[in-house]
Amino acid sequence: MFDPRRPTLRYRIDRGDCLGVVWLALGSVALVEIAARQKPNAIVLDCQHGLWERRDLEAALGAAPPEVPVMVRVAENGPLAIGEALDAGAEGVIVPLVETAKEARKAVRAARFPPHGARSGGGVRPLHDFAAYVEGAERGIVVIPMIETAQAISNLDEILSLPGIDAIYVGPADLGVSLGLEPQGNEGNPVFDGALAAIVEACGRHGVVPGIHSSGALTPLRRRQGFRMITVTSDALATRVGYASELAAARQATPAAAGDGKLY
Repeated sequence: MFDPRRPTLRYRIDRGDCLGVVWLALGSVALVEIAARQKPNAIVLDCQHGLWERRDLEAALGAAPPEVPVMVRVAENGPLAIGEALDAGAEGVIVPLVETAKEARKAVRAARFPPHGARSGGGVRPLHDFAAYVEGAERGIVVIPMIETAQAISNLDEILSLPGIDAIYVGPADLGVSLGLEPQGNEGNPVFDGALAAIVEACGRHGVVPGIHSSGALTPLRRRQGFRMITVTSDALATRVGYASELAAARQATPAAAGDGKLY
């Protein structure tokens, strides 16, 4: 949960760290606790395609220690969705389907208090010490537009040049579809790889952190490509892989006694 006196995510971005992110969409507070114990560089709670309800979101952010920063991918680019995530204690917001500088500016404005934005003051956690929160949020809250369409790439320089844009996050599935490719498995395709290279290069010119939704298996490639904020696993993926691995091990077990059936 965001500590306005010690903005962990801002510190790591400013230090130039490459951040490994765990992506959680299943709406389970218990999985947040389990993930946080593994000490990832950051956690993302997915409110766009995930199962998070408002009360569970509040509980999940409270379950994460300040040294594990939590971002929220909000459901939409609007003041209500962004304000709710930040009021709950998020240290940053990932905003989907940002395609123009105007839309990016809208996201920044919703995440900043006046005079730099239009965020409304409130929320149980910020109001605990609102003066300290406002001061810390001005510097510590991170705003991350998602770049996931061809139009966004065509407007990338305008988006990245805006004050208040700290990082971007590539949605590779939507980007692939937008480019007329498959939703998965586009690694090695020159159109897809060229788009990623253009994004990383533009981020370097503007001093913005390039991030991407990925997996553990793809992380070495993404690091070589220059991405510095990388989703290394998700709750759905880790659960599926874990179940498959344990069941496979059990199915290969030798029966303990004659007449024992094979495990299925």
